[in-house]
Amino acid sequence: MHAPIRLKSSRGTLKRIAQSWQLYVLILPAIVYIFLFNYEPMYGVQIAFRDFRINRGITGSPWAGLKHFARFVQYPDFWNIMRNTAVISLYSFATFPISILFALFLNELTSERYKKTVQMITYMPHFISMVVICEMIDIFFGRSDGFVNNILELLGHERVAFLESGRYFASVYVWSDVWQEMGWGAIIYIAALANVSPELIEAARIDGANRVQIIWHVNIPTILPTVIIMLILRCGGILAVGFEKTYLLQNPLNLDTSQVIATYTYKIGLLNAEYSYSAAVGLFNTIINVGFLLAVNAIAKRVSEVSIW
Repeated sequence: MHAPIRLKSSRGTLKRIAQSWQLYVLILPAIVYIFLFNYEPMYGVQIAFRDFRINRGITGSPWAGLKHFARFVQYPDFWNIMRNTAVISLYSFATFPISILFALFLNELTSERYKKTVQMITYMPHFISMVVICEMIDIFFGRSDGFVNNILELLGHERVAFLESGRYFASVYVWSDVWQEMGWGAIIYIAALANVSPELIEAARIDGANRVQIIWHVNIPTILPTVIIMLILRCGGILAVGFEKTYLLQNPLNLDTSQVIATYTYKIGLLNAEYSYSAAVGLFNTIINVGFLLAVNAIAKRVSEVSIW
């Protein structure tokens, strides 16, 4: 009884594809790109469970089981690396609420020209090369001739080793990231705020609500589903601290707080050519991120009925 219905549904799907084949041709390059660079490389994940040898290939290398995972967990600096990664990652969550607040405040501007100008200026840093960003950080916070230290010296204070001391590494990393990503991260919330009904806002004003009350009772509930989805996605990368910026700001003096999973994987994988071990460390990181993603998604679905799936 169900077979004819299923066959009819399949024919309907094929008919729709045939009618809109031009659209499918347009997305074909994106599908091929994702398959080649995101899915096909997953085949190589198995080297994390092997003693990989280049001359023997992936399948020809001997099976090692969980040896490389155990080696990482038993590594003397394991907990230090995990702590550094977690501290920087959790600290980086500052960008998330700041982007939301910035979008809410920007939405309250009455001048469209001024609003667009501010928005453009704030999301421009997102497009600056990370190498340039790190050089700017050095120019501002360098101990010998940094702008901030020059000001401190003029005010009678001692120069501070912002980049050479592990004490300040996380703060320099995070707040420079807030400056770079705040405007870019606010774009999606500004778009969500565009869906707020003007009639609803007008009704709130007639009822005597001030601007803060309108933001709290009208604007925030409207963008809340978007906020939850972005939070879930953000939690899915809880230990995915950016390699490039961390590595460029890293030096022997701040290594105790700047050594994270990404930089450690780079050093053992590319510099020391320990491919199986580095693959195991990277997979370990991915498994934790996926676990957080599943947990937060389940909690969000139970509490707010908003989730990715």
